[in-house]
Amino acid sequence: MGEKQSCSLGRRDFLRAAAAAGIVVTLNEFAPSAPAQTSGAGMPLPDELVDATLKRLFGNRTFQRAEDKLKLELPLIAEDGGNVAITVDSNLAVSGAVAVNNIYIISDKNRRPMLAKFSFTPDSGRAFVSTAIRLATTTDVRAIAEMSDGTLYSASKHVRVTISGCDLPAQS
Repeated sequence: MGEKQSCSLGRRDFLRAAAAAGIVVTLNEFAPSAPAQTSGAGMPLPDELVDATLKRLFGNRTFQRAEDKLKLELPLIAEDGGNVAITVDSNLAVSGAVAVNNIYIISDKNRRPMLAKFSFTPDSGRAFVSTAIRLATTTDVRAIAEMSDGTLYSASKHVRVTISGCDLPAQS
């Protein structure tokens, strides 16, 4: 009768093999055929400007004023940019033919302008967000509601930041 052969890797051998496989995958992701400095709809480029962020997220769609549709609450003066309370309340439906899919919070002067994205379903009950954000400097903060039919509603408020909550790149 033949003997049964078993293949068992030791822990170190397994980790070496996994690391080698990871290096191959990583190198393939950065192959010269890949265009430089591109990003998908979800990933920003380093130090992306707010206009580039809006273009990446929403394309050429126009923003409608949210006036009575979105209520954005922020302090006029944030003494600590590292912890700024924000509330976005909406009377827009989260179910039906035209409903809120997402609410984005964007800071015009942060290194990465998109601070948060909140998604809603009919089970959400209503489109309401209350959280804290970090702001690098005095800036406009936007709340953008994206509807299921592609319509965008935008509300913004200006916030004066006295102490930065983020590291800023060197200013030239």
